[in-house]
Amino acid sequence: MILMMMMTLIMITLSNIFMMISFIISKKSFLDREKCSPFECGFDPKSLSRIPFSLHFFLITVIFLIFDVEIALILPMISTFSTVNFMIWFKINFFFIIILLVGLYHEWNQNMLNWTN
Repeated sequence: MILMMMMTLIMITLSNIFMMISFIISKKSFLDREKCSPFECGFDPKSLSRIPFSLHFFLITVIFLIFDVEIALILPMISTFSTVNFMIWFKINFFFIIILLVGLYHEWNQNMLNWTN
């Protein structure tokens, strides 16, 4: 227990040291109107530099990331099948799959899986 607490303390200390070093070494930026605006041969920009962002595309990307992480969590379940108690393994996997199916149903019910508006 003490070893684990010491390792945690060392990791937190090292991460704080690295963050402080990166903050000290990082490039300093001064907020200036010309430096913050997009460069168009020295002229003021004629239009906004930001393109309107599709919220639907963002939500589809988030759904993809969630299912990608779910696959990363499901793969180790296959390798642990032979090393653990079957009933405990079955209950945990069943609970996990039910959570995934409820999330999928909610996304389907909210019409988030439609590719067109």
